[in-house]
Amino acid sequence: MSVKFLAGPPPARQTNTRHALLVAQLRAHPNQWAEIQEKATGARAAAAAQAIRSAQLASYAPAGSFQAIARTVVENDVARHVVYARYVGTEA
Repeated sequence: MSVKFLAGPPPARQTNTRHALLVAQLRAHPNQWAEIQEKATGARAAAAAQAIRSAQLASYAPAGSFQAIARTVVENDVARHVVYARYVGTEA
């Protein structure tokens, strides 16, 4: 049996990987809007957009460095509740 030595165990609470990957992509394309999520209802899409704007998830910190909006989009008579976001950075 082999043993793998580490500097230490991973943190007990990790950043949400899905959001960390989204944020990396948004940061790579500053000021460019992207469709990032689809939610079941308009209210859930609006709540997700607010959570991004206010950095309720650590991945989007600091608050104000991302803009986000929710829109209901109708395509082929089907309504989709979409969250759009973009990285705008922070003021120095």
